[in-house]
Amino acid sequence: MDGESVAKARILVVDDSKLMRKAAHKMLGDEFDVVTADDGEEAWAQLGSDASIQVVFTDLNMPNLDGYDLLRRVRDSDDASLASLPVIVVTGAENDEAARMRALDMGATDFITKPFTTVDLLARARAHANNQRITRLLQAQSSIDALTGLGNLSGFLDRLQQDVAFARRHQTGLSVVRLEIVDFRRLFLYHGRTVADALVLQVARLVRARIRKEDTGARVGLGGFALSLPAGDPAGIEGLMARLRDDMAAQPPVDEEGLPIPVVLAFAVIGAELTEATTAKSLMARCEMRLASPQAEIAQATAAPLVLPAQAVADAPEPSNASARSPAPATEPVPAPAAFAASTQPIRLDPLLDQLAQGDVRAVADKLPQVIGRLLPIFRLLGPNQRAQLIQFLQRLG
Repeated sequence: MDGESVAKARILVVDDSKLMRKAAHKMLGDEFDVVTADDGEEAWAQLGSDASIQVVFTDLNMPNLDGYDLLRRVRDSDDASLASLPVIVVTGAENDEAARMRALDMGATDFITKPFTTVDLLARARAHANNQRITRLLQAQSSIDALTGLGNLSGFLDRLQQDVAFARRHQTGLSVVRLEIVDFRRLFLYHGRTVADALVLQVARLVRARIRKEDTGARVGLGGFALSLPAGDPAGIEGLMARLRDDMAAQPPVDEEGLPIPVVLAFAVIGAELTEATTAKSLMARCEMRLASPQAEIAQATAAPLVLPAQAVADAPEPSNASARSPAPATEPVPAPAAFAASTQPIRLDPLLDQLAQGDVRAVADKLPQVIGRLLPIFRLLGPNQRAQLIQFLQRLG
């Protein structure tokens, strides 16, 4: 944002007269970054590929695409930022009052009449460029998530709609991602706001580090994120999200005792089918459905196996010594001991209970480390009173 405020505002001048284009460049060039087009078609192409243009000056009478049709395309654009762009119509002696009224009815922002002076042209350029800068600044502030600095849901939908319009116009691909911290509300309630906010910030940093400059990342819920990736390949993006998930598993957040908190990330990736009916909201709805599908549930189940520090496992039967536990390093989790090495493998309790009922104690005893390893995430959800009750119960069994 600071760089944009320091840089010259970019202005597009559209006129089929080479003399007029040179004159405008000479009058405005010292204060503005002036780009030119010699007809409406060329101007439309530049507007589609350059989002930094803040003001347009256009003649009305031009070949290929005149000023009226250029104005109509701008105002009818699916891209909200493009549709609201200031368009100053340059009129000449051949343009009567009816022509000007037509342009005004179509959404012209202002008029300037040939021949114009440097003062006239500069005054309009300054006024509209400054208004556009303030408008974009306010839009940016209202569309930013305060915690992460990423976009919020409203800002993401606006940006995604722009990406949809660009991809449709240029016939390029577009992929959308929904990323969710599974069971975030429970984590928030159990560990508190400080730990929950730190987790959200950690995921936001991972997202920001892995997306390209042209991509957009946003926080769209308490523990939810969304990405818009122009020209992104869904298969490649799934690999990217899997690596992000692995990064999260390698550096889990820690609780107040320094112990890692198991975090599961679920994600869904879709390639946009860009029909005339496609909108940002419809793409988000498809992504939400994919996230809730059985395929996403499989991703959740295998997303981030619990990694326990050895000291935590050794102290598990005696939580009263919790204050003596050594905090696990946040950047390099210690693997679980060999007895629990297989604890991340799927295991079903009902068949084991059936074996126990049939008297096959050894078969169950051999799998006890695996069973306990799988139950530890559940034990971690117990409150202090519930833990004390569990300890008393286990002690009575002894």
